[in-house]
Amino acid sequence: MENVDKNNKYFLTCERNWIYHILIAVAGFFGAYTYLLRGNIFCNAQTGNVVLMGMALGSGKWGEGLYFLIPISAYIMGAVISELVPTPIKHKFLIRWDTILILIEILAVIILGLIPESAPVQISQVIINFIASMQYNTFRQAEGLPMATTFATNHIRQIGVGLAKEIKHIHSKNKSHREKLFRHFQMLIFFTAGAIIGTILCNIFIGKAIWATIIPLSIIFFLLLHADLTTEKDMVEMKPSGH
Repeated sequence: MENVDKNNKYFLTCERNWIYHILIAVAGFFGAYTYLLRGNIFCNAQTGNVVLMGMALGSGKWGEGLYFLIPISAYIMGAVISELVPTPIKHKFLIRWDTILILIEILAVIILGLIPESAPVQISQVIINFIASMQYNTFRQAEGLPMATTFATNHIRQIGVGLAKEIKHIHSKNKSHREKLFRHFQMLIFFTAGAIIGTILCNIFIGKAIWATIIPLSIIFFLLLHADLTTEKDMVEMKPSGH
């Protein structure tokens, strides 16, 4: 799979579109998993937690409201770690942080599958808050285009923007907007597919369903590791776009 675009710009393996497709599909799976089995909440982003905290505090439920500082803090900590450790990691191990992060996600998924249904849902929520934050902050651009791999809101917005440009240029030969529109549409499709698969498997296997995501994550991990150790061994100082 060639990592050079039409303008001869080289994209690292961790920037490839298919990596982002798999990651956002896994995120859709996580969304179905946490909503169906772990407290009817989405943990891939924090808007919902901030709103719930505000609602609880506004209703005088101080203990309930202050609890949300835990998942919010886990999300903040994920961003902090993913900002501080990439350079020391690649200098010490000659392996990119992106690769290490996927391994961390695989280990987290193994732990999540071992957590019994009777355990407090907050344990699973905080783990996913943490890894989702690191993933969101690490994988920023797919082949030069800013992308989110943990939630769908921006992709939906960009589809709307793309459709507006389609209308404005309906009689024009300028269709340059279509590639961006199509790529955001792909991300939304993969996110939806992940949520569908997650719902089906969670209804069958309950908490153990999360282990299904080990398969796609392992594929990413081994291909990233292979690139780090072979084809991109001499590019360890090259930063992915957006960093």
